[in-house]
Amino acid sequence: MDKIKVSTAQFEHKSGDKEYNLSVIEKLAKEAAKEGSDIIAFHECSITGYTFARKLTKEQMLELAERIPQGESIHKLQQIAAENNIVILAGLFEKDEHDNLHKAYICVDKNGLVAKYRKLHPFINPYLTPGNEYCIFEIKGWKCGILICYDNNIIENVRATALLGAEIIFMPHVTMCTPSSRPGAGFVDPELWKNRESDPTSLRLEFNGMKGRDWLMKWLPARAYDNGIYVVFSNPIGMDDDQLKNGCSMIIDPFGDILNECQNFEDSFVSSVLTREKLQLAGGYRYRKARRPGLYRDIIGQTHQPEQKVIWLHKDSE
Repeated sequence: MDKIKVSTAQFEHKSGDKEYNLSVIEKLAKEAAKEGSDIIAFHECSITGYTFARKLTKEQMLELAERIPQGESIHKLQQIAAENNIVILAGLFEKDEHDNLHKAYICVDKNGLVAKYRKLHPFINPYLTPGNEYCIFEIKGWKCGILICYDNNIIENVRATALLGAEIIFMPHVTMCTPSSRPGAGFVDPELWKNRESDPTSLRLEFNGMKGRDWLMKWLPARAYDNGIYVVFSNPIGMDDDQLKNGCSMIIDPFGDILNECQNFEDSFVSSVLTREKLQLAGGYRYRKARRPGLYRDIIGQTHQPEQKVIWLHKDSE
């Protein structure tokens, strides 16, 4: 297919309530299918909830997590995909046969599991095990990849996934509105969310400013532009445990231009038609062709001990 219609969603999940979260996924997937979408993508841990997991013991995590593809949630996703003839991507916590825990994101169609990816840089819970491989798979003839949230901040991951052939990279997140060392960062007051109907302006100013969308715009379009790929970014809206998230789920083309974006406070989705022609017209295609790996192969591959410092796991860390 030279064209494919993709939707990206945002919704306010409930922590640990898989039945509720799957009901919202079903509702939005059904609506997207009616509008002719081939694919709909949801955010990181959209099935299980996310930030509340920072408080869970290993036993509680194992109770929440599921085997893939045997888990009930995976079977439910397949059922939704089959009933609506749409491909669905969603996230959850995974446990393997040895009770190792992973942050997983899966792609399901009417026939079952298409792909599974494990987050390379997980941190929300100390019992999570990092994944160790990239993920390339096909949806209706399009080569796709997955990188979860923090994975996309390490630019080598995006380039590697593109070099492996990905034309579309799904980037599920739970992000923005959290503290960091960058100027303007911080939590957004949950009271603004409670008052969103009476005072939408104050909430939108916070969501669109440096705590939220303005920060995202510093780097996300560059990932698409530099690599000449389509980016499908998904992020929750509303309260995630005690933290507020601002949505902004969007689809970005290989020129780094936003094709469509969720711009309301509702459980919703937007859709765009992706065309193959753009992949080779965009600068990123030429830049990849012009690379000289001999100059930097040893530099990029030099011995390195990975570090990761995350300071926003608790509200009192601001």
